[in-house]
Amino acid sequence: MTHPKLPAAFFQRADVLQIARDLLGKHLYTNIGGTVTAGRIVETEAYRHEGDHSLTLHLQRKRHQAQGLHVPGGHAYIYTVYNRYALFNIATHDAEHPDAVLIRAVEPTLGIPEMLARRGLPTAKRALTAGPGVMSQALGITPALTGLPVTGEVLWFEDHAEAVADADVQAGARVGLEYAGVEAAGLPWRFRLRGSAWTSPAK
Repeated sequence: MTHPKLPAAFFQRADVLQIARDLLGKHLYTNIGGTVTAGRIVETEAYRHEGDHSLTLHLQRKRHQAQGLHVPGGHAYIYTVYNRYALFNIATHDAEHPDAVLIRAVEPTLGIPEMLARRGLPTAKRALTAGPGVMSQALGITPALTGLPVTGEVLWFEDHAEAVADADVQAGARVGLEYAGVEAAGLPWRFRLRGSAWTSPAK
């Protein structure tokens, strides 16, 4: 059975919080060197250029790299933290509004042997894809993919017609933003599928 890809228009909407919430239950696919892997999205975080000091600081500290957010919504923005972990974000809205959604965790659905090999794990368990850095590693996502459309043949999202009820969505504070101040750190812009065994640890 084939499922429709999410179009660029999905990511070009003005409300990044709605996009982050709507991505729950969608499926993220990668095709890296002919190896296709996929997972059902169970956790996201929204970053907005207005009223979000964490993104303001990011745009200032990574001024050159962050130009990757000044693009039409629907392009990959990937950067490394701790010289190790690649974080997969999607630029949203438009070039004048550098908003983004971080994909934090997926439930693996396709290409699990390849994911295990990339992660060096013997069996599929939470550590395989629960957290943005390990998820990117499992799916073969690296900063070299920055700028690619997320509607193409390397990175794409599919709608498998899953309706996620509001009662099944848990909103809370984003992870690791204490440096940005109390207000930014406390914004409830992290969205998780309630009860999923594949989300990253709660704060």
